[in-house]
Amino acid sequence: MSAVFPEVRMRRLRRTPQLRASLRETQLSAEQLVYPIFVEEGIDEPKPIEGMPGQFRVPEKQLVQEVERLAKLGLTAIMPFGISHHKDEVGGDALKEDGLVARMTGIIKKAVPELTVIPDICFCEYTSHGHCGVIHDGQVDNDVTIENLGRQSVLAARAGADIIAPSAAQDGQIAAIRKALDGAGFNETPIMAYSTKFASSLYGPFREAAGSELKGDRKQYQMDPMNRREALRESLLDAEEGADMLMVKPALAYLDVLADIRRESLLPLAAYQVSGEYAMIRFAAQQGVIDEEAVVRETLGAIRRAGADIILSYFAPYLLERGL
Repeated sequence: MSAVFPEVRMRRLRRTPQLRASLRETQLSAEQLVYPIFVEEGIDEPKPIEGMPGQFRVPEKQLVQEVERLAKLGLTAIMPFGISHHKDEVGGDALKEDGLVARMTGIIKKAVPELTVIPDICFCEYTSHGHCGVIHDGQVDNDVTIENLGRQSVLAARAGADIIAPSAAQDGQIAAIRKALDGAGFNETPIMAYSTKFASSLYGPFREAAGSELKGDRKQYQMDPMNRREALRESLLDAEEGADMLMVKPALAYLDVLADIRRESLLPLAAYQVSGEYAMIRFAAQQGVIDEEAVVRETLGAIRRAGADIILSYFAPYLLERGL
């Protein structure tokens, strides 16, 4: 029979801070964090994002200074989202060699070459209707959109992107992007698939941050939050299409899905702690009802414990300023 109390005392290994630290099973490091930032063209000063206290739209003309500051903190990877002043029905600015996607990718890579640049590949920030692709008959045209995603990915890779991260949630987008990248000579550029992306209510603050003009919703192409088996299937399909990394978005409400994918796939796995998750923690901390730093560490630790190798979080600089 196995030993039990009083022979076994679990508290022995929690007795001192040194013991607790040395036996901690799950660790956070700077290399595991990706910081999403919002880059707006045509403005002169940073714009505070009301729904995400502490976050700003960074002016394109100040992007160099901002990424240099982040790199000095120890940030190793960044995901830029563009706020365009040149929207149209198809998101055409994102398909231009001198468009915002290519410009901000090139600016970051030139300013801090060692920083891993992971541009978000989508059209929702560039379309007048706020959807993730070309609209035909009131719906996003899947096959036309994935062709455009391939074109956008090649432009981003040409501008210096280290990883391509398509978030449009269209069927076949990974295979289409892989084909486009390989055909343009970027066969070494990996794809981080937003492979399990839910139609979540937790994206609200992001839509303010990104200047989304969404008409309707994205439930025709993003996943039903109630579907666990389908969530696993989506990621496994992206892996079969050639994804190099998988992602679950949002993170905290979907730790079960994260753990499911971790059990079924050997690919590196990312999780996105989205704007609503950030806002809930930040606003609760402002009211004094939680210890902000402790909750940030606990929630990111939970995401890591569930299986994430990489976490996209707006708290990345906050933690780096505190030495992790």
